[in-house]
Amino acid sequence: MLHHFSKKFFLFISVITGFLGYAQDLKLQYNQPAVEWTEALPIGNGTLGAMVFGRVDSELIQLNEATLWSGGPVQKNINPEAFKNLALIREALRNEDFEKANVLTKNMQGAYSESFMPLGDLILNQNFNGQKTDSYNRSLDIETGLAVTNFKIDGVNYKREIFASAPAKCVVIKLSADQLKKLSITIDASSLLRNQKSIQNQSLILKGKAPSHSDPNYIDYNKEPVVYEDVSGCRGMRFELIIKPVVKDGEITSEGNKLVIKNASEILLFVSAATSFNGFDKCPDSEGKDEHQFAETPIKKSSAKKYDALLKEHIADFQKFFNRVSLKLNEKENNKSNLPTDVRLEQYSKGEKDGGLEALFFQFGRYLLISSSRTNNTPANLQGIWNNKLRAPWSSNYTTNINLQMNYWPVESGNLSELFFPLDEFIKNVSITGAETAKSYYHANGWVLHHNSDIWAMTNPVGDFGKGDPMWANWYMGANWLSRHLWEHYQYTGDVAYLKKVYPIIKGAAEFSLDWLQKNKDGYLVTMPSTSPENIFYYDGKKQGTVTTASTMDIGIIKDLFENTVEASKVLNIDSEFRQKVSKAGSELLPFQIGSKGQLLEWYKDFEEEDPHHRHTSHLYALHPANLISPLNTPELASAAKKTLELRGDDGTGWSLAWKVNMWARLLDGNHAYTLFKNQLRLTKDNDPKYSRHGGCYPNLFDAHPPFQIDGNFAGTAGVIEMLLQSQNKEIHLLPALPDAWTDGEIKGIKAKGNFTVDIKWNNGKMSQAKILSNNGSTCVIRSAEPFIIEKLNIKSEKSSIGYTATFNTKKGTNYNIRPL
Repeated sequence: MLHHFSKKFFLFISVITGFLGYAQDLKLQYNQPAVEWTEALPIGNGTLGAMVFGRVDSELIQLNEATLWSGGPVQKNINPEAFKNLALIREALRNEDFEKANVLTKNMQGAYSESFMPLGDLILNQNFNGQKTDSYNRSLDIETGLAVTNFKIDGVNYKREIFASAPAKCVVIKLSADQLKKLSITIDASSLLRNQKSIQNQSLILKGKAPSHSDPNYIDYNKEPVVYEDVSGCRGMRFELIIKPVVKDGEITSEGNKLVIKNASEILLFVSAATSFNGFDKCPDSEGKDEHQFAETPIKKSSAKKYDALLKEHIADFQKFFNRVSLKLNEKENNKSNLPTDVRLEQYSKGEKDGGLEALFFQFGRYLLISSSRTNNTPANLQGIWNNKLRAPWSSNYTTNINLQMNYWPVESGNLSELFFPLDEFIKNVSITGAETAKSYYHANGWVLHHNSDIWAMTNPVGDFGKGDPMWANWYMGANWLSRHLWEHYQYTGDVAYLKKVYPIIKGAAEFSLDWLQKNKDGYLVTMPSTSPENIFYYDGKKQGTVTTASTMDIGIIKDLFENTVEASKVLNIDSEFRQKVSKAGSELLPFQIGSKGQLLEWYKDFEEEDPHHRHTSHLYALHPANLISPLNTPELASAAKKTLELRGDDGTGWSLAWKVNMWARLLDGNHAYTLFKNQLRLTKDNDPKYSRHGGCYPNLFDAHPPFQIDGNFAGTAGVIEMLLQSQNKEIHLLPALPDAWTDGEIKGIKAKGNFTVDIKWNNGKMSQAKILSNNGSTCVIRSAEPFIIEKLNIKSEKSSIGYTATFNTKKGTNYNIRPL
């Protein structure tokens, strides 16, 4: 039962959120415990992550700590023989000897990245002597970050509440019952990593060590994949997990290394963990921080507070981010919010409408970002901060040829700009290690990042020194792509001081690109070698190639980087000579080309693809996330991009579907974007072959590649915003790609470049009202499909090539209302 204070507190929260217009369908709920990990419910405070299974007599709470990785700082000059291959590769490519280029490119590979590790499992055994439950439900309220499990056995109602508090820096669990002294549990913990358990001061303590190296899960040749021995003078990272109970009534004893609580009326568990990670350039063993102190301090502080105070503090902190944005879709439809989420997904996959589920999936992406992106130097990885495997899929690392970037697509537009800082710090780290890689591998200036990285800011090409496929291992554009995120953070915030701080990093990526580019026989600047992640082309009949010259992705990324570098130098009024150099090089880049099928070419020649429906649409980087191709400014290239997407098809992995949602939205085709978005919500299950063969989402709404990759969740959220608001053309385009299926709706609190906050409401497929808040006070350009008026200013829109536009000057802190004419 809740205390009287708790009831009043939740009533207060309900009233306030309803008053602010945030009464939404924001709960995941189920009528049975989780069997698979992808059915468990995720909570996180940005550092500690937990997956709550909701089991009755043996509850499993799987734990992670964001900085717990294998390995240690990267080695310098890891492949001293690499550079001598570069000239030979370029000679082979000029002769179009793709096979030789492929072989030589493998000689330029280095070690694999390190892996994100699981922390451990918390097990709560509650013996009910085999009695069955009379009722059961579990839920996750993504507006509060509170997971709850309720069940009834032998006339007693049991309740378990769990949340991960950022202010308290720990996970808090409350076990209660509606009858006194009915709680008897045994508390245990385990870890897949080497560890030792002990009981100290009525707390369960698990200390351990991560491996000094862990190979990716896809390595299956004769080699020990997980190593604990000294690697390059540095042993693995230490960690400590502490679980402390505080009980009302009852007693706490121990049996071996387990805690035993008998006949309690209420149990609070405080869970904290820390690692010895002390920075990307410090050995976590010899130079690490005191993990015991960092784990113990939050426990001491939190356990001295009342549960209600901790919960109130947590909700206030969480909602200052979450409640900025609300979304309602087709509220006139049959409301299904009372149904279990897995049932809703099943019905949705069979074609039933559920605007509430679609809005829930949108907000779930924001929930996950708030829960996983609050730790210094440690952005959300391939699985956010949730992983239960010693060798997770693709090491649960930072894959920088799309996936890491995709994680942060909604951070600005979704009004979570403060949560960009872990990626911002990570980019600074890889710019340092990447400068060494650029020098040792390529004798080049600036910095470079290839397709994989980790908490140690590794930047070399992976592949275990020649065993990786160059189509993914030898990709050179990670620094350039990540630099776009630095520029976009400025575009959304208008923070000139920030831009001044990061400009050297953006410039460094441009400097490497200037050194990397080569002149082809026609005088154009091209990349050589080059790949198009992660696709294969045919040449000379049916020969397969991956390493080539001037993939369209390379050209698009470099052109985008050069334009952003030029703009940044203009804003800062610096570097005019370098600006001219970059502008000249940009004008000499190989132009985009249209192929025989009307498609945008993926490579410099009209090669046939091995897989026409490949999950990557790398050559459309210029369409999204960049803005080099658009229906407004380059209609012919936009048509070619549309043809490319049609040829790729509407299927794919979860994250691939999400990218295509964004791309179709950029082409102003809301109905096609919506088709891909619906495919993202196809039910996928780990334990049922009928549901395991396609991209979609799991019962807990995690994105399914399959397996689980969190990037699809984040990109799906960003895709919804792209359908409702775009601002890449230095204007605010209202409802640019509204699908016919969303006849009525309202979105509040999303952000546009120029630091504008935007609310939009629509009825019968047309805007009915909008509000623009100018946070900086600058010129604003509005575009909409229908004519409109800026109220109070009495400015009417004018007909444009696409819809109607109006331009007006704004004042900082002022709202501007827009209504249709």
